Amino acid sequence: MDYGFLSLLPPIVAVVLAIKSKNVILSLFCGGFVGTLIFCGGNPFSAIKSIIGDYFFVQLTDSYNAGVIVLVIFIGGFIKLMEKSGGAQAFSKTVYRYVNTKLKAQLCAWAGGILIFFSDLGTPLLVGPVFRPLFDKLKISREKLAWILDSTSSPVAILIPFIGWGVYIMGLIQAEFQNLNVQQSDYNTFVEAIPFQIYAILAIIMIPLVAFTKKDFSQMKKAEIEADYREYSFEDEIQAETKTSYGISNARPSMVIVPILVVFTTLFVTLAPLGFPFKKVDGNEFRIALTMGYFFGALVLMALIGIYKVKTFQDTFKIYVDGMKGMTDVAITLVLAWSLGSMISALDTAGFIVNGLKSMNFSAALVPAAIFLFGAFVSFSTGSSWGTFAIMMPLAIPMAHAFGIPYAIAVGAVLSGGLFGDHCSPISDTTILSSTGAECDLVAHVKTQLPYACVNGIIAFVTFIFAGFTKSPLAVVLAVVLLLAVMMVWGKREEKHS
Repeated sequence: MDYGFLSLLPPIVAVVLAIKSKNVILSLFCGGFVGTLIFCGGNPFSAIKSIIGDYFFVQLTDSYNAGVIVLVIFIGGFIKLMEKSGGAQAFSKTVYRYVNTKLKAQLCAWAGGILIFFSDLGTPLLVGPVFRPLFDKLKISREKLAWILDSTSSPVAILIPFIGWGVYIMGLIQAEFQNLNVQQSDYNTFVEAIPFQIYAILAIIMIPLVAFTKKDFSQMKKAEIEADYREYSFEDEIQAETKTSYGISNARPSMVIVPILVVFTTLFVTLAPLGFPFKKVDGNEFRIALTMGYFFGALVLMALIGIYKVKTFQDTFKIYVDGMKGMTDVAITLVLAWSLGSMISALDTAGFIVNGLKSMNFSAALVPAAIFLFGAFVSFSTGSSWGTFAIMMPLAIPMAHAFGIPYAIAVGAVLSGGLFGDHCSPISDTTILSSTGAECDLVAHVKTQLPYACVNGIIAFVTFIFAGFTKSPLAVVLAVVLLLAVMMVWGKREEKHS
């Protein structure tokens, strides 16, 4: 059955409500409900029955989906333990004695953000309080620290396939492959999409480029000048941080390093007999191995917390369980996203959009750039990159299928657009937490970060046009070259105005 314009209503309702309410769960549910209303001829009772029985139950009983949810829960427990153990702060403080320049401080904060790759929300809360006193001592603006935190949280996490971000994204990809009857690995597609995660890569490498070249832009340059005239007590701040829940005196750097090594070791030992990482591994086997890794990693971390007398076993176990409980929203979001994606597929929403674009002679090569722009708009308006992925993936992958575009490019465009919009949005959780971790005014953080984000966003847009025509992963090389060129030109411009 051809639903025509009606097929657009579920995603439109989801987007509009997400923008208005800033509530991803509510938006996805309402979008799905509208979809079942269309199927049920407008009968609300039948629609509720259908969305529960035909979609929620079906998605939850699917073995792939169940495996993803179990994995997400175990990841949640591990992350919470890492955040509360104090190990990250202990590791970072060991470098204090060697950090005596602005360059070293920025690079260390950047490296610290990368080290905490397993938690996008943990990066600002862990790295921020540790490096803030050092930044103050060396006369580096807190706005600069907030930008580093924001640029090493989500941009790093989104590139890793074996943490919560990767698992969530692969779940969305796999759902669309099933709807299209595409026999392709969600893991391989995610890995192939990494070179096309243009915005994330640019955001990460921009930090050392700015640090080495000392070419700050626009509002950030003003903040750096003002920082030279601010006075903070380094010792007082250090003492204050050690009294917080994120500064535990008994913690050791090994409490970060060892558990992560256990996760990796378990993953490789379990999957190596199957040819990993050189051969394709069954998705279910990968999820089982990863779940085991996070479980054993958590056990080792619990043992270290006990050995170093950081917390009691009862407190440690409670933190672990609370971390598992904290992933409830993620699990609900996944079920709703899978349900909405299934409805969009049944309504053939993507087919309707594709036919409309083809009737306008829209070039297939421009589709990735269009996906990037729309994803950025949704993410900026909602402040949620995850919600954007859930809305965009059921549209982008079928469009890539219809236009003959590699799935990796479409996935990269969705992820880049979602991340770009999230970085520019003042209502994004990572934006807010980054300003919190740096103890920087939120508006000041947005103003100073925005020029950098826009530079990377414009470059990403141009690069996706190039990728649409060439279908080559070398697009990321072009993006880096363009970033270097822009920084050189902009840097000279700023010097002239100084």
